[in-house]
Amino acid sequence: MPSAASSSADRPTVFRAGLVRAVSRDDRHRFSKQPRAEIRLVAGHGVDGDAHAGTTVQHLHPRRRHPERPNLRQVHLLDEEFLLEAAAHGFALGPGDLGENVLTSGIRLRDLPEGTHLTLGGTATVRVTGLRNPCRQIDDLRPGLLRLAVGRDADGAVVRRVGVMAVVTTSGPVAAGRPITVRLPAAPHRPLQQV
Repeated sequence: MPSAASSSADRPTVFRAGLVRAVSRDDRHRFSKQPRAEIRLVAGHGVDGDAHAGTTVQHLHPRRRHPERPNLRQVHLLDEEFLLEAAAHGFALGPGDLGENVLTSGIRLRDLPEGTHLTLGGTATVRVTGLRNPCRQIDDLRPGLLRLAVGRDADGAVVRRVGVMAVVTTSGPVAAGRPITVRLPAAPHRPLQQV
């Protein structure tokens, strides 16, 4: 997939890119999620049966401070390529270990512009809201992994590598092996920021 730095004239507005590799959910607030055969996305709510589903913020720390804020983190998507990079550095990780709901392949998620819509197979569609901000709990899972999850580019800017967050715009089931269709927002494109 072209990088976010490419001009919108360089790529189509709608294109098929990548696959859903795995899906996960958990009804409790734990760091990792349980892999499932299928999950169901509910418009405006999130992953049915997941602790982070809801119209207002559900992550524990932000919820304590601002419980009325809209939930921009209904669905966590992570690219499988990060798991492969982690494995090359000696970190064994499987689907759901990093708390993602949808593990993708073939899409560099962090390069998508804000507002990109992803159709995950049949009808289920999410709108990308921003980057996941990794925290120290990643080191609780695998000591030293946080250094790989958050780095710096050649210019010294922070690079967050552990996926993107999204809200559900169209309900539907999501399962491994389903194709992903990308619909870019109208230009100008805004790069993703942490949410």
